Amino acid sequence: MNLTTNYMGLQLRSPLVPSAAAPLSEDIHNVKRMEDAGAGAVVLHSLFEEQIRQDKSDLHYYLTQGTESYPEAITYFPAANIFHVGPQEYLNHIRQAKEMVDIPIIASLNGLTLGGWLDYAKQIEQAGADALELNIYYLPTDIELTGSEVEQNYINIVSTVRSAVSIPIAVKLSPYFSNMANMAKLLAEAGANGLVLFNRFYQPDINLTTLEVEPNVVLSTSQAMRLPLHWIAILYSRINNVSFAATSGIYTAIDVLKMLMVGADVTMLCSVLLQYGIEHMRVIETAMRQWMERNEYESIQQMRGSMSQQNCPNPTAFERVQYMRSLQTYIPESQRISEPTHFFG
Repeated sequence: MNLTTNYMGLQLRSPLVPSAAAPLSEDIHNVKRMEDAGAGAVVLHSLFEEQIRQDKSDLHYYLTQGTESYPEAITYFPAANIFHVGPQEYLNHIRQAKEMVDIPIIASLNGLTLGGWLDYAKQIEQAGADALELNIYYLPTDIELTGSEVEQNYINIVSTVRSAVSIPIAVKLSPYFSNMANMAKLLAEAGANGLVLFNRFYQPDINLTTLEVEPNVVLSTSQAMRLPLHWIAILYSRINNVSFAATSGIYTAIDVLKMLMVGADVTMLCSVLLQYGIEHMRVIETAMRQWMERNEYESIQQMRGSMSQQNCPNPTAFERVQYMRSLQTYIPESQRISEPTHFFG
């Protein structure tokens, strides 16, 4: 049975790919564990330009300010903050990972400025990364900034990086565009080889005891996969020479199979690995193979795109016309007959 897939020109043994959102890859030994558990590739944790700028700012301050006031200070260097991976450490991490495993290593970059995107993309390529994921985690809050300007920022980032490196580029983006289909087309024209759908913006919470705004990371559930499933199904075969990576809410073999059927080339795993461990990929792969054998699939290429909007028996199911039908056919949870899920990991 053939589980191989092609992602941005990279031949992968499996569509199961740990994503950049998972901090597990910060431990170099976990990268090897991911390969051993069946990962087709690994997307490393992100390098953030803002952490580099903050580190430089802190270092300058502590080296030049107030040193005469603390004659017994242990060190004048800044204390470690939440950003603990600098550029050299990240580049060394890429080199170590490449030496340790045979599967492709995909770096992840989150920049602030065009110069930053350009500079660090070049360094990442030189360090030996097989591909680069542009993690454009950008939440516009300027009320004077128009939607078209926001879209142009994305396009500028992609075209700038594309002009500087030759390795494949994927863009991890949010769904919050006025026309997601057109934006996907423009990113492909700007040089993106892959689209990762979708980035989740983590929302803050309020601590009523301390009256402070705090970060609040909530792991995704399988329900979150509906949005990328919907858009990959719509975009499949409509944009040439672009690979699709599905991310958010992928927990089971059934989730993976559904994503492949709507047109995904790979499925990114994060929350499931944090919750059940890296070795859980073996459970997902085993269940995939069992399902494919029972349903007489010899390869995932046979199923890829078979349930996309272009190829499914009822293409209108992905359109607004089905909105009222969805409401009319809703069955309360208490009245549903559940399918057994233990088989699928």
